[in-house]
Amino acid sequence: MRAVANRQQLEAWNDWEGIHWAEHSERYNAMMGAFNAPLFAAAGISARARVLDIGCGTGHTTRIAAQQAHEGHAVGIDLSAPMLERARCDAAAESVSNIVFEQGDAQVHPFPERGFDALISRGGVMFFNDHIAAFTHLRRALAPGGRLAFLGPQPGGPDSAYARATAALSPFLSEVSPAARGMGSLLDPLRIRQVLTAAGFTDVDIVPVEAPMNFGVDAGDAADFLFAMGPTRYNLRALDVATVSRIRAEVQEALEEFETGEGVLIPGSVWIVTASPEQAAATT
Repeated sequence: MRAVANRQQLEAWNDWEGIHWAEHSERYNAMMGAFNAPLFAAAGISARARVLDIGCGTGHTTRIAAQQAHEGHAVGIDLSAPMLERARCDAAAESVSNIVFEQGDAQVHPFPERGFDALISRGGVMFFNDHIAAFTHLRRALAPGGRLAFLGPQPGGPDSAYARATAALSPFLSEVSPAARGMGSLLDPLRIRQVLTAAGFTDVDIVPVEAPMNFGVDAGDAADFLFAMGPTRYNLRALDVATVSRIRAEVQEALEEFETGEGVLIPGSVWIVTASPEQAAATT
């Protein structure tokens, strides 16, 4: 791999959290899957588009992009070798041929200038250590008339559905796990707009979107998933088994409120952000 600006993220996503995402990619994709449609509607990928998926993880969104750009191609970039290995295997299993995955740091990776018609990300742009530098670099990879579209979380409130479901767990989540550092970096629409404007983007649009997030087939399965996720495992690592079991039982009981015939569906809220490169900036 070439230059890396986000060294801490490189180490984290190639350690146990990245491995967990790779081994359970179907769970994470199910959790975020309802947001794919609004993300891709915002991206407006054409049949011949050249698409870059930033922080592509296990490549679910990259495969969707490749299918939409069936006369073009899609490139997925991520720091995590375990997740990229899973991405390549899944693309091969689905016979998606107009796709390639690269291990690299999108903040500094040597992309071809004006090499892409669309930049997309299902949350990966949160983790840059210098957002203005990263988006400036990415803007140079975007062709004039191209489009940036990414998804990021909205701030969670104490009365949200997720807060109710995990109320027994929240007092113990005092630290940020290694791979989760940066997840709160683009919560504020004003901050998002300032970053993109400083990076040479225009026509910035930030739309709130709500959708159900699927955490499992039933309350017990959803509790297992929540307690296996990186932030939970990291914060409960020093607790005794009895305490963890008690917390888990309380969370499972709370999750029963969200059981449906289609799984444990907890309402989630994100921002869908779109922007275009400034024409003057695109020539520099």
